[in-house]
Amino acid sequence: MIKIPHATAATQRQVAIDVETTGLSPLQGHRVIEIGAVALTNGSIVDEFHSLLFVSQVISKDAHKIHGITNSMLIGQPSPEEVFPRFRSFIENSTLIAHNAKFDMGFLRSEFARLRLPLAHPCICTLELSRNTYPFLRNHRLETVYRHVCGPQSAAMQKHRAIADARMAAAIYTRITQNRVSGK
Repeated sequence: MIKIPHATAATQRQVAIDVETTGLSPLQGHRVIEIGAVALTNGSIVDEFHSLLFVSQVISKDAHKIHGITNSMLIGQPSPEEVFPRFRSFIENSTLIAHNAKFDMGFLRSEFARLRLPLAHPCICTLELSRNTYPFLRNHRLETVYRHVCGPQSAAMQKHRAIADARMAAAIYTRITQNRVSGK
């Protein structure tokens, strides 16, 4: 069982995050092109952050198949230099939550390093949390876990877009932690 850090007491601000990218690896120079974040206090959403980002790198076919973002959608969007300092303020003093945190945090660390900004936030991975809490699920994709703990996804939620995925990760985290507290 994954221990939820003591620092994530219900009254502390937590931020569920998700990124969409130009490719699958920051080590290959791929970049963040969309970021979504949902701030939680006492298990309730209190604020949101969302932005597309313009980068000069072309979106790979594989990444486009996942999120549907096109290069033309990024024209006129703010640069990473504009977005990440604002995002850093949004997540300040928060524990981060992400589904497949290794992926999201790898990209965020890469983007923050480009701008020489620190990123030392504790992070909880809802993918690991769900694997330990629900080992019987056929898979632990975000949509599968969300459906198991919260019911059917609303038609209004765009699959594999940053803000929708951040909202789902927040809901999964909240439901799992509530169930642990209540002994379910």
